[in-house]
Amino acid sequence: MLLYMSSSQTGTGSTPLHSVSVAGVVTREDGRVLTIRRADNGTWEPPGGVLELDESPEDGLRREVYEETGLKVQADRLTGVYKNISRGIVALVFRCHVEEGREQLSDESTAIEWLTVEEASERMADVFAIRVQDAMRDDAPHVRSHDGRKLIA
Repeated sequence: MLLYMSSSQTGTGSTPLHSVSVAGVVTREDGRVLTIRRADNGTWEPPGGVLELDESPEDGLRREVYEETGLKVQADRLTGVYKNISRGIVALVFRCHVEEGREQLSDESTAIEWLTVEEASERMADVFAIRVQDAMRDDAPHVRSHDGRKLIA
């Protein structure tokens, strides 16, 4: 979803260009979280992707998780907002639960696993591991920035 264009991108003096993505930290009763290994770069992440212009964050979340895992989910709550400073991507992350379906691979995922928070943190880059950790906490939604690899304090 394109929000703004910067003068360096448009030559006009407008505000910066951003995109919005959504991701789901899908949990089971045993505390494990749904993770995928992305087909495009091989990294482990919570399922998610770019929000379409004509859909709500919750609808985009359900679509993305279903496309990547075959599971229909329900968002329980927003757990964080994360900005990739270098790429201009704002990610909305939700804690979710499965409503129906069974796991299946897609063109976007080469593996699907239910991991403990510790296992997810070991496999994921810091910028994705913190999303899982934040989602499992009961405090207010977190707002964080990163450069694509490391969190920015």
